[in-house]
Amino acid sequence: MTIEIPAWPYVYGSPSGVGKIRTAPEDFVVYENLAFEPSGGGEHVFLQIQKTGENTDFVARQLARYANVRQRDIGYAGLKDRHAVTTQWFSVWLPGKSEPDWTAFASDNMKVLHTVRHARKLKRGVLSGNRFEITIRDWQGDQAKTVEQLSSIKANGIANYYGEQRFGNQGQNVNKALAMFKGAKIGREQRSLYLSAARSYLFNQILSIRVAEATWNQGLIGDTYMFDCSNSSFKSQLPDAEILRRLAAKTIHPTGVLWGKGEIDVSADAFAIEHKIVDDYVELAEGLVAFGVEKARRALRVNVDNLDWQFSNKTTLKLSFTLPAGSYATSVLREVIGLQVHNS
Repeated sequence: MTIEIPAWPYVYGSPSGVGKIRTAPEDFVVYENLAFEPSGGGEHVFLQIQKTGENTDFVARQLARYANVRQRDIGYAGLKDRHAVTTQWFSVWLPGKSEPDWTAFASDNMKVLHTVRHARKLKRGVLSGNRFEITIRDWQGDQAKTVEQLSSIKANGIANYYGEQRFGNQGQNVNKALAMFKGAKIGREQRSLYLSAARSYLFNQILSIRVAEATWNQGLIGDTYMFDCSNSSFKSQLPDAEILRRLAAKTIHPTGVLWGKGEIDVSADAFAIEHKIVDDYVELAEGLVAFGVEKARRALRVNVDNLDWQFSNKTTLKLSFTLPAGSYATSVLREVIGLQVHNS
């Protein structure tokens, strides 16, 4: 069995244009928003760092070396793209130690914008979201349709697909997961990557059915719902008037399973869709359970906040928007642009 990454169904029809992203790092700008305010005191120094053309792990290693601490004493909330200009937070544990001169940490590709103390290490996932400023160059297409699609996204949100970068080139991360489930020896860091890719693939397949059936933003019998910008969820056998009202207001969203071991938390129509995919990809599903991955839920819909756009000329489209943590900018872009990624 070999997994290929399909062209998952679009919500707003096919893309109305084509263009290039990441022609230069400055064309893909990301600002990370923490889910809390650092307290101002404690053993951990939080650093807001702007990096250009560097990945998160590289910056973390450089911080550990510069501060003369162990790699595990460095924290960050999320991985950020290398081919971008990103502003994100790191923490450095310095118990009873004086701080180094952070201004001297600067390089052509990194600079410290702000520092503040906090009592605890920065943990993965503690973000409220990310703000994106993206420039699409060499754009060609139907400008009126693009604006119509963007207006629909602003009003109604998007299908919360995992981005293609989760799966690796030509789906290699999912196929590496299959090999791992069959006994291939994999390092610890790669194991986590491949497990995430496998259950992200199953989720996208489930979501693709809901998109094709126009129920990605509607309630089905037996659905579990998630509150907007939250991981809290609740079950409802029938989408009653109150559920329908909240779905229309986009304060709750239907969910899909992130497969693993644990109790089944959907039934009826929602169950039938999820278990069709699980049955179709039984090797992935059983492998995730065998590796002890716990079931979770993910919203099928995500709101795209503060969405703005501008055609600065006939071939350049600029977008800005905010997404909650865990959602992908490329899942917004794919609805309107056939993308060509320029990675020099």
